Amino acid sequence: MLTGKNIYGEMLLTITSEKFFVEPVEDIDNSLILDRVTGSITISNVPGSVGDAPSIKERKTIYGILGTVRLLAGQYLLVVTGRTKIGNIWRREVFRMDSAEVLCFSRSTTHLNDKQLIDLSITSCILNGKTFSLILISRRSKERAGTRLFTRGIDSNGNVANFVETEQIVEAKFERASFVQTRGSMPFFWQQYPNLKLKPRPTIIQEENHTAAFSKHFETQLMDYGRQVIVNLVDHSGSEGKLEEFYRKLVNEANHPDLKYEAFDFHRECSKLRYDRLKILIDRLAYDLEQMSVTMIVGDGTVISQQEGVFRTNCIDCLDRTNVVQSLLARANLTYILQRLTILKKGQTVEDQVGLENTFKILWSDHADLISIQYSGTGALKTDYTRTGKRTKAGLIRDGINTLVRYYKNNFLHGSRQDALDLWLGHYRVTSEEGIVSRSPLEVKREFKYTAFPLILLVAIAMFFANLVTPNEYTTGTLLSLIFWCSMVSATLTAIFYNGSEYVDCPRLCPLLRSPSV
Repeated sequence: MLTGKNIYGEMLLTITSEKFFVEPVEDIDNSLILDRVTGSITISNVPGSVGDAPSIKERKTIYGILGTVRLLAGQYLLVVTGRTKIGNIWRREVFRMDSAEVLCFSRSTTHLNDKQLIDLSITSCILNGKTFSLILISRRSKERAGTRLFTRGIDSNGNVANFVETEQIVEAKFERASFVQTRGSMPFFWQQYPNLKLKPRPTIIQEENHTAAFSKHFETQLMDYGRQVIVNLVDHSGSEGKLEEFYRKLVNEANHPDLKYEAFDFHRECSKLRYDRLKILIDRLAYDLEQMSVTMIVGDGTVISQQEGVFRTNCIDCLDRTNVVQSLLARANLTYILQRLTILKKGQTVEDQVGLENTFKILWSDHADLISIQYSGTGALKTDYTRTGKRTKAGLIRDGINTLVRYYKNNFLHGSRQDALDLWLGHYRVTSEEGIVSRSPLEVKREFKYTAFPLILLVAIAMFFANLVTPNEYTTGTLLSLIFWCSMVSATLTAIFYNGSEYVDCPRLCPLLRSPSV
């Protein structure tokens, strides 16, 4: 019989008109049977598809089952159909999921395809004649998953947006060493809903119980990781400054000996491309970095040291500024680990080893892009510094392009993406009556101005350029017409931005904490 200890890497999925059969390639005498009619799941100790040969519709190799989800057409089965081996961690193979397939239990609906990536990198290195693997793996929390501007702050259970645990592992011949950092949105209730502005103003939600949620969050963090060194990189002025002051106030009120708050105004300190000033922050954190140490395990499994506490880093998105600082902390820690493993000689640092330094920068830059794509829809900003150690004009241009792409996705695509995440994670449950007896939340009635203002804007722009280009000579009437149509463009744009939240693609399945009317 199958037991909880059985882990299979490759399985044969047999699809019939009545059932799904999942049979491990290494253990053909056992099978998992999913009934497409009743939805029941059973385990059998005989080959499942025996006797069903006449009704077999398709056979395919799969590499895992992600689960089931209910949609309008009924229940769906999610399976992994493609994988790529990334490497080995302590003699165990690690794979990246390349593709998945969604199979409907109902026999009248065809399946869909999807592609996903797991944020994991493994790089083999040779230094001073010694071989080791440098591994970077991040684990994103599912508890408050969402998109960049629609999911901020904390919920009443203490879960924060964009919470990611990042572990840097060095694996030598007989030893393994690990260093863990975390990132997560500022742990109190605040919002920054898109409203067509390039940078919507973040605001604190005053009506909520911030202290209770803050306490729940750090109770969990202290239990899981130990002492917390909170590194807050948001601006100390403007709307971000109000968030920083409030965060500092909550930490001071908590008065917990294992909570240390370290604020650093990244944009002000590093203005005019003075990224060398980040050394000020790293020097301030050097003592904490030394005290944390690392988790180290020798060949027989004995733990000879254990990391005590973590750096919990955040900026407004927990992406770009956070990536830069986490990579600097990781590099300082990597020097410590490699010296302790005698891979680096005394006095040597990672920065001194050109090949290793380049490998490290590429590893962390690629990692930053993957984390950012999942949350914001684009690669990270400021990765030119992570890749090269300095800010470049090409990097600034790339950041400008990514900012514009983020603007478009955050305003016009991410509401639907948030709905998909809520559906995938079970935050919203589809009922069989939806769309028949009850109205689907995806059905939205738009007001007249939703289409009227954009049409007026297009007409005004067209008439402005027509009056600008077509006349052979400019008369007083032509100039008055240009002024009129220019005023129409300005007035219409003002009206559109005034009603900006109505033009944004908002989530429909799960209600937002507050209406996006900011």
